[in-house]
Formats: sequence, structure tokens, C-alpha cells
Amino acid sequence: QVQLVESGGGLVQPGGSLRLSCATSGIDFAQFAMGWYRQAPGKERELVVELSSSGNVNFANSARQRVTVSRDFTMKILHLQMKSLRPEDTAIYYCRARSDDTGNTYWGPGTQVTVSS
Repeated sequence: QVQLVESGGGLVQPGGSLRLSCATSGIDFAQFAMGWYRQAPGKERELVVELSSSGNVNFANSARQRVTVSRDFTMKILHLQMKSLRPEDTAIYYCRARSDDTGNTYWGPGTQVTVSS
């Protein structure tokens, strides 16, 4: 059974940093595109960054200079390192996995990130 579990969210001051992690199970991790998305109150879910199985990275414009995404193939964990956080980064952050073979997508339950002084 597929499981995606995010962790690392919390309250951080503007300008601060956070590292989110997405632990996966039940998928062939190396054959899935992995990504982070977020949803703020009253807004649509949007891309933060996605990482293809071949290593290509697609960033949202607002995140391009402030985030680093990496995947641990041994532990099957996707990471998102965020810095210079702003109040507008406040959202629930979701991990997504997409199968290269079938296109099936899976979502984690999300982790709350709040940027506030």
C-alpha cells in the first residue's frame, strides 16, 4: 500500500529556514517523479518544486532561489530545504508521487508551515 508521510513543518519566523521530508513506502521510488505542492487558505494547490526520475527539476518562480529539493534513494525519502521564508509561504505542504509508467499520483496528508513573527 502506498504511503507518503510529510514531516518537518512548524512555525518559523520570516527569513528563517525549514527542512521538510517525505517518507515513502509502497512505491518503486526510483521510477516515480516526486514533488512538493502547497495550499494556502482560500487558494488553489500549487507547485513548489517537482523532481523527475531522471533528475530534472521544475520550480515555481517564487521558490526557485530559495528551495533545494533532493531525494534519498537509500531511505526513499524526498527532502525540501527552504530558506528565506516569507509569510506568503504559509501553507500546508504536500508530497506527491507520480508513476512514470502509469501516471498514477499519490498524495501525503500534508504538513503545516507557518511563517510569522
